Amino acid sequence: MPAEQPDDPTGPVERELDAIVIGAGPAGEVAAGKLAGGGLEVALIERHLVGGECSYYACMPSKALLRPAEILHEARRVAGAAQAVRGELDVPAVLARRDEVIHHRDDSAQLPWLEERSIELLRGHARIVGERAVRVGDTLLRARRAIVLATGSVAAIPPVPGLREAAPWTNREATTAEQIPGSLLILGGGVVGVEMASAYASLGAHVTLVEAAQRLIGGEEPWVSELVAQALRERGVRLLLGAKAAAVKRADADGPIAMTLEDATELQSDELLVATGRRPLSDDLGLETVGIDPGGYVHVDSQLRAGGHDWLYVVGDLNGKALLTHMGKHQARSAAAAILGHPLETSPAGEVVPRVIFTDPQVAAVGHTLASAREAGLQVREARVSLQANAGSTYVGHDADGCVSILVDEQRRVIVGASFVGVEVAEGLHAATVAIVAQVPLALLAQAVPSFPVRTEFWLGLLEEAGRA
Repeated sequence: MPAEQPDDPTGPVERELDAIVIGAGPAGEVAAGKLAGGGLEVALIERHLVGGECSYYACMPSKALLRPAEILHEARRVAGAAQAVRGELDVPAVLARRDEVIHHRDDSAQLPWLEERSIELLRGHARIVGERAVRVGDTLLRARRAIVLATGSVAAIPPVPGLREAAPWTNREATTAEQIPGSLLILGGGVVGVEMASAYASLGAHVTLVEAAQRLIGGEEPWVSELVAQALRERGVRLLLGAKAAAVKRADADGPIAMTLEDATELQSDELLVATGRRPLSDDLGLETVGIDPGGYVHVDSQLRAGGHDWLYVVGDLNGKALLTHMGKHQARSAAAAILGHPLETSPAGEVVPRVIFTDPQVAAVGHTLASAREAGLQVREARVSLQANAGSTYVGHDADGCVSILVDEQRRVIVGASFVGVEVAEGLHAATVAIVAQVPLALLAQAVPSFPVRTEFWLGLLEEAGRA
């Protein structure tokens, strides 16, 4: 009898489990944990580090780089503390703390969590090889109930001549760099671009940011973009908006990078960070074996199932719905609940996406922007007030720019979007998220009294403004 071919899904089944999760980032971990907690036998497959992009190359290290300057700036706004703060940031200490946060890119601390839940971890690249079948190296697995794909995304490199050959940084190199370059050129003014511009400027680099659009963070409100741009300029970041890269060149591996813009402007820096978006890791998953085109985001239905299959779920960045860690984790909880036979209750408001940008000032937003609300056919009114217009800002964010707004659906008199910009506003976003998800009427929301003297008193001003004709 001939030996089984390596990619032959019809050969003998080597292993059978209830569920197989491919990708051990935050979404994959949550899915595996919930399924195991529901009594299923689960295999979790990862080819790099358990914990994924967020833990080692994105959310966690970037915030470790940003937080020291944020604290320093706030201390300098407070009399008494300002006099005690005499020096500048200790850059080696910041980088050392960053390394502690990401466990020096060692995932061994993650493994006991899996072991406690009897989740089997397999290291290697996984490919679907047929219905409910996955191959990892020489091991063939078959899932009795479900396969969950949670492979995430990686930085996209745009087709600028010479860019790829210049070996630019992506978020991975930017968040794990061992030294701060004298100058950093950033291509892209989205979330990664503005956060890394803020971080590297605070750590001593001369930063230039090139953005093709006429404003930064184009998915947020225009006034939000203006406040972030103003803050970056005040910290010495050179912003080139409405500028497009035409060519990039690096003469040698250790040399500077030169960029030519479409208007013939020449730029040079020690390093170049590409922050122009993400692409899904779907091109080598074997999706074609189950009738799904590889290479792009994987379309899912309302239950997060793909390709019309009742056993194949896709969560996190891979489905392209919302490229945010917390949304991937939420999707993982939803998918696991569906697999276990008790789907989660959904909000009549639909999928509500909260998001935070950890610049200084911070940006925290949830739900619609004015543009997206109108595109959705909603009749909305914006209420906006200064964050300085309450007693709480005497103590937090004193003399720092800040503004907050809500979008009110005029027909239903509920909030459908909120945007906050200011010092440490991220922690206050959840109240707006709850109000939108639960569709709390403004009249009832007005009965939720904020404490004094905290900055969340801004809700009084927002609701008063929203109530005006």
